[in-house]
Amino acid sequence: MAGFDWIVPVILTMITAATPLVFAGIGELITEKSGVLNLGVEGMMLVGAVTGFITATVTGNYFLAVLAAAFAGSVMAFLFGVLTLSLMANQVATGLALTLFGVGLSALMGQEFVGMPVDPLDKLYISGLTDIPYIGPIIFGQDGLVYLSFAVVAAVSWFLYKTKAGLILRAVGDSHDAAHSIGYSVIGIRYLAVMFGGAMSGIGGAYLSLAYTPMWAENMTAGRGWIALALIVFATWKPGLVLIGAYMFGGITILQLHAQAAGLDVPSQVLSMLPYVATVLVLVLISKDQSRIRKHAPACIGKIFHPAA
Repeated sequence: MAGFDWIVPVILTMITAATPLVFAGIGELITEKSGVLNLGVEGMMLVGAVTGFITATVTGNYFLAVLAAAFAGSVMAFLFGVLTLSLMANQVATGLALTLFGVGLSALMGQEFVGMPVDPLDKLYISGLTDIPYIGPIIFGQDGLVYLSFAVVAAVSWFLYKTKAGLILRAVGDSHDAAHSIGYSVIGIRYLAVMFGGAMSGIGGAYLSLAYTPMWAENMTAGRGWIALALIVFATWKPGLVLIGAYMFGGITILQLHAQAAGLDVPSQVLSMLPYVATVLVLVLISKDQSRIRKHAPACIGKIFHPAA
């Protein structure tokens, strides 16, 4: 059995790499299900990361740090909502601007905290269970946000397909004019969806600065926000597939790290490209089946809603 001891560290590292993608991806899924396309995930994650890190450093309270990160992400999303839902600005351009704004704002907020380490989030330990060889540390030895990510995916899946509120959200995303005509507040529902997406992105960012690499560094998301956006298309807007896709991309990320550690005779820059090359390849393959995308994508995604129309 000793020959398989490497499996546990690899799986544990893959979980930490996938968790921020799960949060950001599931948040963006709800946003897009309401008919809104927010390309500012990267910026929201960065602001959440720096806010959570600063709060943890100043207060020492990690629960408060995660809440602060969620709040910061939702505030960024609210700003996006004001511009796109109330002022009817172009969603693509506004989302890109939000990412650039988030990059700059997070760098400004965190300039005095760069490179400052903090203790990582506490891991769960259950005597007799966490000590079980192989499966113990994987199932019973994670931090709270890992378990929360699974709970959020399950809750979102239940919400979308088992509740009236979820049906209304999907109706707004598929036909905002029809939803408006029967009395639903399209703008209000979309604001809530957008802010939920921002909160999840903020928590995903906080996981990076509090657990994955417990420190703050500028641009530490390293494109994960864009991977989260690609996950939605890969998952065809289904929560369960978002989880699977996040772990697949997390596995690719860890693969390149272990390949470098093993001294594989490949330039490190090429190995670092693997997660992003995989993202592009997946999108290219999926784009070949346009009927599948049209079948599952919200019909009104990216379209501006005019209440007077």
